[in-house]
This record gives sequence, C-alpha cells and structure tokens, in this order.
Amino acid sequence: MMVQAPYQPKYKIRLVTAASLFDGHDAAINIMRRIMQRTGAEIIHLGHNRSAREIVETAIQEDVQGIAITSYQGGHNEFFKYIFDLLKENGAGHIKIFGGGGGTILPTEIEDLHSYGITRIYSPDDGREMGLQGMINDVLEKCDFPTGMNLNGEVTKLVTKNKYAIARTISAVENFPQE
Repeated sequence: MMVQAPYQPKYKIRLVTAASLFDGHDAAINIMRRIMQRTGAEIIHLGHNRSAREIVETAIQEDVQGIAITSYQGGHNEFFKYIFDLLKENGAGHIKIFGGGGGTILPTEIEDLHSYGITRIYSPDDGREMGLQGMINDVLEKCDFPTGMNLNGEVTKLVTKNKYAIARTISAVENFPQE
C-alpha cells in the first residue's frame, strides 16, 4: 500500500463525528477525526453514546456536509437508516453519512446500507486497501461541496431564530464572501 498525501479540499468542509448510542468504543472515531482535522476539515465531535436524533440535530445546526459514526455494538443497520431518514425528514438529505465498525458490520449489511442511501460504510478490508489517510481522503472528497449556496429565503427566517437558517447563512458567508 502506497502512502497517500492528504486530500486538498476546494471548499470549507465541516463534519460531525460520534460513536453511536450505547457504544463506548470511541477510539477509532477519535483517530479518524484527528486525521480529518489535520487534513483541513472542521470537526464537531460529540463523543460516544450519542443518539441518532442528537447527531442529526447537531449536523443540521452546524450545516455540515457529512456525519462520520463508529458503531461497534450492533444495531447499526437501524441506527444508520434512522439517521438517513431523520436527515431527509428535516430537509437535510444532502448531508452524507459515513461509518465503520471494525468488522462488526458484515459485508451484506454494508451492501444493504449503501443501497438504502448511506454514503459509505468502511470495512476492515477498506482500511487495509486504502489506509487511514485514504479513507479520510475519500470522506473529504465526497464532502467537498459548498453549503449555503441556495438560501431560499433563509435570511427572512433569521428573525424567527430558525437554527438551520442561521447555520446556512453562516456557511454562505464563509463559502461565498464575494456574494
């Protein structure tokens, strides 16, 4: 395996990282988030034992491009699908979902999650083939798109203290200062 150079993002990338509910195994996501930070992404890290609703609410409030979750305890199929569904229900279906579970997520389950709409579940084979930086590069490349482009009246929603409108407006200022 060849050592990969860190991905150079075109846009400001922001991600939420967490370990799933009832999961105290956060060592892997801590390593991954530090590599993502070193590669240039802004990370909002929630730690371990986080609910799907908490992860989704944070992702929307922070106007992130992606969510990266580690799940070692089982229940991952329902957990990832519920996050996907919550994002769609809240008008945030553009947020990408990434995950891994150190071999607890079977290849058939990975296929099922991908076909459901989960962006990428990384397996131990992916780690061996791509390396840590390669997996991080893959996440960041898939999240390298601007947020805040189509505000669709978000500015008028600011007076109602709409958290999503506030986050998207801040992203627009960061990504499109000339406009």
